[in-house]
Amino acid sequence: MIALTDVATEKVRELIEAEGEIDMALRVAVRPGGCSGYSYEMFFDSETEADDMSQFFGDGDVRVVSDPMSAQLLEGATLDFKDGLMGSGFAIDNPNAQRTCGCGSSFS
Repeated sequence: MIALTDVATEKVRELIEAEGEIDMALRVAVRPGGCSGYSYEMFFDSETEADDMSQFFGDGDVRVVSDPMSAQLLEGATLDFKDGLMGSGFAIDNPNAQRTCGCGSSFS
C-alpha cells in the first residue's frame, strides 16, 4: 500500500490528537476524475469496511486505511508532509503514476 515518512506520520498524529478521536484513521483513496484520470483523496475516517487494507505507522498509533482498488494504485507510493515558504501540505510520490497534472493532485 502506501508508506508514510516520519514527518507525515507525526503530522497525521498531531491532526488526529487535535480532532480528539484516537480511533480515527487516515483514509487515502484514489478516485476516478481530475484532469489526468485519477485523483487522490485523503480524510480522517472513524469507520472501516471489512475489505479495507490497514497499515500502522509510528508507535502503532497512526493507522492508514485504503479500499482494495486504491491500495493497488498506491502500491509503492509515499506520503510526505512538506512545510516551507511556498506553503505546506501533504504530497504523494507515486511511482505508478505515468503522468501527473500541474497541480499535483491527479495522475494517470
